[in-house]
Amino acid sequence: METFAKLGLGKGMLEVLNEMRFEKPSEIQEKTIPLALTGRDIIGGSATGSGKTLAFASPIVENLKPNGHLQALILTPTRELAEQVAHSIAKFSKNTNLNTIAVYGGTNIDTQIRRIPQADVLVGTPGRIIDHLNRRTLNLSKVKFLVLDEVDRMFDMGFSRDVEKIIKECPKDRQTMMFSATVSQDIDYLAKKYSKNPAEVSVESFVDPSKLKQFYYDVPSHKKFSLLVHLLKEEESRLVLVFCSTRRNVDFVTKNLLLSGVHAKAIHGGLEQKKRLRVLQEFQRGSSGVLVCTGVAARGLDIKGVSHVYNYDIPSESKEYIHRIGRTARAGEEGKAISILSSRDYENFRAITERGELKIKNLRLPQLEIVRIRIDSGNERGRRFGGARMGNSRGNGRASPRRFGGAPKRNYGRNQPRSHDSSRNRGNQDSSRSRGPQNSSRKPMRFGQGRSKRRVHSGRSRSFR
Repeated sequence: METFAKLGLGKGMLEVLNEMRFEKPSEIQEKTIPLALTGRDIIGGSATGSGKTLAFASPIVENLKPNGHLQALILTPTRELAEQVAHSIAKFSKNTNLNTIAVYGGTNIDTQIRRIPQADVLVGTPGRIIDHLNRRTLNLSKVKFLVLDEVDRMFDMGFSRDVEKIIKECPKDRQTMMFSATVSQDIDYLAKKYSKNPAEVSVESFVDPSKLKQFYYDVPSHKKFSLLVHLLKEEESRLVLVFCSTRRNVDFVTKNLLLSGVHAKAIHGGLEQKKRLRVLQEFQRGSSGVLVCTGVAARGLDIKGVSHVYNYDIPSESKEYIHRIGRTARAGEEGKAISILSSRDYENFRAITERGELKIKNLRLPQLEIVRIRIDSGNERGRRFGGARMGNSRGNGRASPRRFGGAPKRNYGRNQPRSHDSSRNRGNQDSSRSRGPQNSSRKPMRFGQGRSKRRVHSGRSRSFR
């Protein structure tokens, strides 16, 4: 492995890296920095946490001097990643006079308008960059460096048109660097259209497969939350991520974990930006703790020391599953990824496992204490799973008692109502009924039976994980 000095970095940058205790370059840094310093366009395949921020920041810090114009633009899919990248570049450029700022939604745009003219490096989300372009408060005509970070996620989030519009506002004579965990046909198209003879750099998975253990539990819906509480209390862990598919489930799970004696924090797009940043900082400073989040909110965040990842809601695509579990078993550390399935998760779990590439072991359900939960913030009375009170479909807690032994018809199609498995699931809470593709004998699921109609990928992609 090379040293940073041999990669061509200047004295000022080397001093900063030494102060930050960067001892040796990561694989993506070693392969990217020498090419980027020569001005080559780059397509980099690299996972979150692999060191790609330094890889694309190096040519920016080494080659730019303040000249009164914006010279570098970095696009990120989320606010948190924008803030994180801007903070890192500010550190890397400590020995220069470069001014780096971040712009994203959820914060005062007037403050951003006042700060943008002083920026040499701008980090932002596509939506907020478009806002400034439409207001004519941002001029990209002098941009020398364009970086698209987590470009696959930006496309997944529907930003493809915004990204293209932003690229067209930049000069053609620029250096373009794109980084992505996977390179799909869409990204290939973007690279061919908007970059010049790019060097494609790929690295081995940052996650050590030999250190990552994947498990799943097949559990009745009314025991799902109880199992999560049991595992969080019984497993020896450091930092823990619990993934939910919706903001509502994030809030539901977090609130009830707190009531169950588990110190948990929540993060999703519905929180105010200042609160999201505070939650992340508090979580990252701790040696242990539980962060409940959506996949979008956690995307791109480099959180070190994660020992466990729990999928409380199962994602519908294998790509999202891989993004989630890639938060643990990093840098030689061991990690566990545990998925908690109930009947409504069968279709998604079948979709992410049908290719046979993921080795996920089924574990037997342990003896559980059924925990007391609160249905929603408007219901002050707690209950135990399997109890009688439920909220109505609007979540106001007013509903006549019902028994889980009822027999509403199951709907496995796409029109099945989306609901909290633990607080509002009306069609799949009876563990005595047939559960999904199997009968009630509680034998381990055989997900290979039948063919799912769900399309997992819109096109073929190359994975760098």
